[in-house]
Amino acid sequence: MPKYTGLRRLYGASALGLLCLAGCAQTPARTQSPAAEPPAPVPAPALQPEQAAAQPVPSAVPLREDAPLRYVVKKGDTLWSIAARYLEEPWQWPEIWYVNEQIANPHLIFPGDVLTLVWRDGRPQLVRTENVEYLAPQIREIPLEQAIPTIPLDVIRDFLRSPRVVSEKQVRDAPYVLGFADPHLIEGAGSEVYVKKLPSNPLYRYDAVRIGQAYIDPETREVLGWEAIPVADVEVRAPGSPATALIVRSYRETRAGDRLIEPQAESFEAHFYPRPAPAGLTGRIIAVFDGVSQVGQYQVVTISRGARAGLAPGHVLSVFQTGRDARDPYTGRRETLPERFAGTVMVFKVEERVSYALVMDAQREIHRYDRVRGPAAR
Repeated sequence: MPKYTGLRRLYGASALGLLCLAGCAQTPARTQSPAAEPPAPVPAPALQPEQAAAQPVPSAVPLREDAPLRYVVKKGDTLWSIAARYLEEPWQWPEIWYVNEQIANPHLIFPGDVLTLVWRDGRPQLVRTENVEYLAPQIREIPLEQAIPTIPLDVIRDFLRSPRVVSEKQVRDAPYVLGFADPHLIEGAGSEVYVKKLPSNPLYRYDAVRIGQAYIDPETREVLGWEAIPVADVEVRAPGSPATALIVRSYRETRAGDRLIEPQAESFEAHFYPRPAPAGLTGRIIAVFDGVSQVGQYQVVTISRGARAGLAPGHVLSVFQTGRDARDPYTGRRETLPERFAGTVMVFKVEERVSYALVMDAQREIHRYDRVRGPAAR
């Protein structure tokens, strides 16, 4: 059996503490070198997996009854999906993850890593035992981008072209489409458009958006921003008044009056870890991507709280159905019913006044204006 090499052992063992340092620095790649001597092994767990099965499970961190004693990480897994194999409440996984403080990037885990469930001092913990995918004695370079993400990125890929929030000032100052080179009311990719209010030193490319609804906090009535619906990617061809621009990519038909705003970076941190939102924080779901009335798993929602309220990527909130009522059969009056737990969302992108979250599980129907607040074990 070939030996693990030093740097591979160092990075491969990152699963032991993958969730303890959400903000630790990342390096471009991890390399396995056959010439390096392996470091001293991680101390063996106090109990073997076979012995662990008979140990009591602390009620503070309830394990699933079918939690596996051993699991090999696969391509397509997410940290949330792995935690869901072990815990009734996946957001509690930092409570069971074994931390090795000597590992450079303890929050990373890769396909092929093997996780073993053991007990220490009567408490369940997950540790990495070995890697079954990289045993050949040869140099291998594994980009950190191959580390499994916290949430399924493919289900929010379309979000990168979803409505974004802009301020009233952005709307007021933004250039706009005046008309078209050809006499049409709407245009698509490959069409020239005339633009008014471009600055004297314009950007090369803009996002053309259509201004939609105002995002209003249903509790304070504060205007949190305006919905900016992506329409097209536009490149400036000739500055002037009006300027000439070309539609290079179209998402919807472009109309006169559509605004041009600075492009938004199409990236976000994928290697955060879930943790409860700040104590006492509450908010509402104020919008749903695609505008559906009922929300299900892996749909993106907009929350009426952002960075100024203390939210950050990885914060988990519980959703409660609100606003349901019933008519009293004797008095005829409408009575408000108690809130009911409906599901869990995880924040993945934050702006100053609002944030975007992915629905991780939906036990009941989730609707716009349902309340969100920090999670609690049920």
